[in-house]
Amino acid sequence: MATKFNAVSFLARWLFAAALVFGTYNPSDYCYVNWIFSEGTEFGPVPAAVGIALLICWIIFLRATMMSMGWLGIILGGALFACLIWLLVDIGWLSLDSSGAITWVVLLVLSLILATGMSWSHIRRRLTGQVDVDEVDD
Repeated sequence: MATKFNAVSFLARWLFAAALVFGTYNPSDYCYVNWIFSEGTEFGPVPAAVGIALLICWIIFLRATMMSMGWLGIILGGALFACLIWLLVDIGWLSLDSSGAITWVVLLVLSLILATGMSWSHIRRRLTGQVDVDEVDD
């Protein structure tokens, strides 16, 4: 029996996507990229293992997003979020002068697109009744 998909399911996927995106890079000093490139960090087994784990997670999220949404869905999702950011700038809630704020918003949008990609098959099934099945080669 398939598990039920609901807002909590999407939130869990988004939290994992946000941890992946913000854990890989963010404007603060607390991310993998800044850790690797900081002075005093020697590349060894721990940074390599963390990097490989992040790469595996990125591949899982990107592959699922590509399989469920395709290029068109990703581009349309990005365009929708770009318009929302444009609206926030237009009404004065977000300033283009703050590159840090824009970076945080873009990373947030990326995490939302990845979470939507991970959830899209469930959302489409709810909206249309159609079920996605991965192709299996015999």
